[in-house]
Amino acid sequence: MKIASWNVNSIRARIEHVKRFLARQSPDVLLMQELKGEVFPAEIFEPLGYHSAAVTQKTYNGVAILSRTPIEVACTTLPGDAEDSHARFLETRIGGLRIANIYSPNGNPPGSDKFLYKLAWMDRFFIELHHWLADGIPTLIGGDFNVIPEDIDCHKPSSWMKDALFQPEPRQRYRDWLAMGYTDAFRHFHPEERDQFTYWDYFRRAFETNRGIRIDHFLLSPSLVARAQSCVIDREPRTEEKPSDHTPILLDLN
Repeated sequence: MKIASWNVNSIRARIEHVKRFLARQSPDVLLMQELKGEVFPAEIFEPLGYHSAAVTQKTYNGVAILSRTPIEVACTTLPGDAEDSHARFLETRIGGLRIANIYSPNGNPPGSDKFLYKLAWMDRFFIELHHWLADGIPTLIGGDFNVIPEDIDCHKPSSWMKDALFQPEPRQRYRDWLAMGYTDAFRHFHPEERDQFTYWDYFRRAFETNRGIRIDHFLLSPSLVARAQSCVIDREPRTEEKPSDHTPILLDLN
């Protein structure tokens, strides 16, 4: 089972990019983030053999899942805050797995209300992760976590010291999720590998000079780790004309 995750940075602007990716990689499941629109174009992907589920909002955020097999939607909002209307969370059941797609808040600038929202969202997600471990359903979480977990996950730590993605509070929360029992799939297979990124700024030739960060992740519950065969970053979509600033990550499960 091949599962991919990709922040597409506007699905309408990136439809042809996604179609080419599907044709080239043929994933069984694709998680997408930052749709930036109220309507998800499911009709485009149905002829390609994909079911879909999406949570959307006007202009901002949005998450969607494409799957070759039917999708059972379990939850479309992260529990814990009835006032939170951001489209950032989609929990599903696909092929006997719980597959959750998240678009964690960016939180910039540090110290702002946006940063406090980021931390509160991550705290709510911690509670959900705990519940999922307790119920025993094999669980995979993919998406744009908007966290640079360790120094190795960015080209130059000093360049990110003032960014919300690199602050100690969100980084510690990510580590707490791992300490709870989840595994960062990419680091499971590439524990010490440097210069492996999923996001590059559009400016100052960041992609061409590989000045990026790794913020798109897969987390696996304990029962899924043994089933994982590989986890890689696919840089090719970032080389295309008018690409997303993110590139996909792919996970293979037996």
